[in-house]
Amino acid sequence: MKRGHRPQPPPEPSSSRAATVTKRKHHCLQQEQSRSSKSNSNSRHAKRCRTRIVSESETLTVVPDPPRTLPASNRFERLHSSSTPRGKQRHKKSSARDCNNRQWVSSSCDTSNCEDKVVVVSYNILGVENALKHPDLYYKVPCKFLDWDRRKILICEEINHYNASILCFQEVDRFDDLDNLFQNNGFKGVYKARTGEAYDGCAIFWKDKLFTLLHQENIEFRSFALRDNVAQLCVLEMIQNQSESELYTERSMSPPTLSRRLLVGNIHVLFNPNRGDIKLGQVRIFLERAYELSQEWGDIPVVIGGDLNSLPQSAIYQFVASSKLDIHLHDRRKISGQLEYPSQCRGRFQNQNPARWSDEERRLATGSGGATHVQHQLKLSSAYHGVPGSCRTRDNHGEPLATSYHSKFMGTVDYIWHTDELVPVRALETLPIDILRRSGGLPSKKWGSDHLALVCELAFADDIKGI
Repeated sequence: MKRGHRPQPPPEPSSSRAATVTKRKHHCLQQEQSRSSKSNSNSRHAKRCRTRIVSESETLTVVPDPPRTLPASNRFERLHSSSTPRGKQRHKKSSARDCNNRQWVSSSCDTSNCEDKVVVVSYNILGVENALKHPDLYYKVPCKFLDWDRRKILICEEINHYNASILCFQEVDRFDDLDNLFQNNGFKGVYKARTGEAYDGCAIFWKDKLFTLLHQENIEFRSFALRDNVAQLCVLEMIQNQSESELYTERSMSPPTLSRRLLVGNIHVLFNPNRGDIKLGQVRIFLERAYELSQEWGDIPVVIGGDLNSLPQSAIYQFVASSKLDIHLHDRRKISGQLEYPSQCRGRFQNQNPARWSDEERRLATGSGGATHVQHQLKLSSAYHGVPGSCRTRDNHGEPLATSYHSKFMGTVDYIWHTDELVPVRALETLPIDILRRSGGLPSKKWGSDHLALVCELAFADDIKGI
């Protein structure tokens, strides 16, 4: 016998073959009915799953936009991802898009006729030396994501994507690198390094084709016995549109208003949560000088960017927003909110013992040893507060839920403020908390810092009808 050859069975009688065929037909009919029953059951189960998934997606709708139905091609991605490899791949791509995208949200003001608009960015870009000195904050971050040569390119590309006009950077310790990159993109900038042994400082950049620098000055808080932090103030003048200038010249008319001028402030406040007296003193002096300078240049509008190292729930935030504060109503060590909300700040400075204000601390905070109140004369509004956003990214104050994220902190410390002469047109939403947590920490593959840039577009109020 050949290997693999199967002997043929003897032929069956005709009656036996008929019975066998009948049994096979009956068995096939049973299998078909069983498959039909399972198919109907699976179809009902799929419908239930699809209904549940659509319901969950609708709860994530951005405020204040009305709920939107997801496109049919994406609506059931989560259902598919549990059944086929292709579905898993689509779901991963969708998640990546969610992580990488930040959405613009617009205000309700009609700014379609506004000719003069500026896009302002406030960005703590993570100093190179600070990242090296605090590896415990970034132990979940791959080393390549902390590399400065990589991060500076990401930061530059990000800024270009926003079509920014004015940049307020904090924690800058490689200014020459940034200056070279941004000069190629049409920016000019000025830099002020911190005093003392620190390496980083603040930098303001502006689009050279849009603005001329009229005045620049720096504040060294060391001269007020308020540590080594610094702040910047620049007076910028908008360059008049060439076609508009020619039009007025042809008609022998002068422009209806003088060239737009703008005071830009940039500050990075002391981190130490226990020294609320110093933090408040720095903010007070900065806002006082900003007001004086705006008056010296003809009561010009003011826009401020910065890392205040203070939460939206804090007394320092209240001081900036309301222009006044009674310091005796607050514990010095809780005035920035970093210790009052320990779930958001888990640093080495936590201390729950009550702290009273000494005469020296009152002097640093208020400018006078006997004073208990501080106030400033700028009427400031938060740009993000002025543009309603998503409940996934905003808190009850209208501020982002998180502008910074590393292993010991997730929360908001960065802000853009403006006076009444400016109106927010739109703002760039930050990332939802769940997406940030999923990343494990910043910097990341997409973002070049442990902070997220705050970006808003502002218009001049006298250009807007009804204001």
